[in-house]
Amino acid sequence: MKTILLAGVFVAGALAQNWTEPPPLIQLHRLTGTASPMIRRYADATAAVNVVGMTSITGQTESWLVAMHDSFRSIEDVDKTVHPPPSLSGTDEVLDQPSEGAPSTSRSMIASYRPAWSYRPDQAIQMLRKARYCQLSIYRIRPGTEADFAELVKSRSALFDSINLDRPEIAYHVISGAPSETFLFLAPLASLKILDDGLERAPAHAEGRAAAVKAREFTREHLLFRIEPAMSWVSDDFASADPEFWRGKAR
Repeated sequence: MKTILLAGVFVAGALAQNWTEPPPLIQLHRLTGTASPMIRRYADATAAVNVVGMTSITGQTESWLVAMHDSFRSIEDVDKTVHPPPSLSGTDEVLDQPSEGAPSTSRSMIASYRPAWSYRPDQAIQMLRKARYCQLSIYRIRPGTEADFAELVKSRSALFDSINLDRPEIAYHVISGAPSETFLFLAPLASLKILDDGLERAPAHAEGRAAAVKAREFTREHLLFRIEPAMSWVSDDFASADPEFWRGKAR
């Protein structure tokens, strides 16, 4: 794939990090069709941002791009370089018309990092650089119930600790592009076998019972994704954790 070749020439020293903390902000592009036109704009502009692309293996067939930023200034700088044509400037607009299918559409969101709600986030950001899959959990809560939801998240983390669950995750609060009471939890996975381990270790229905207590206060959706190097735009620093995966030949 040409995108793989483009990714291979992205050398951005300015993006070098120690990868001990998740990015303060992420910009997500949720696409119901191909992500190739959008990721190519990042490549053509040699944008100074790491963008991880992934495709769904559960739920609606779609692609997500996760762009990692350290500030709103970074979002602005990238927006100026990755400048879409006027017809693509809004959300839910046609991005591309594949010859064999329906047009791609996009919805973009910006979310801020919530460290207190994350579970072993320092491990999660390291794992993202070597992940093959990602579990994305989307929570939408009723206004005025954030304190109750925080208690549930705290109890959930305590459960994970009690069984030493090897599934770190990063919590984000959507601050633009979706209702303000929307929260995202990203859990990078080296393999889907990790989910088997969680089912074996967790007390039967423990998380489900806790969720049922708060059933009137929030809704949740769990999605599984496959990480796609050919749909990603990452720096050599990011790719150094697993260069064969990120810079290797298309599978």
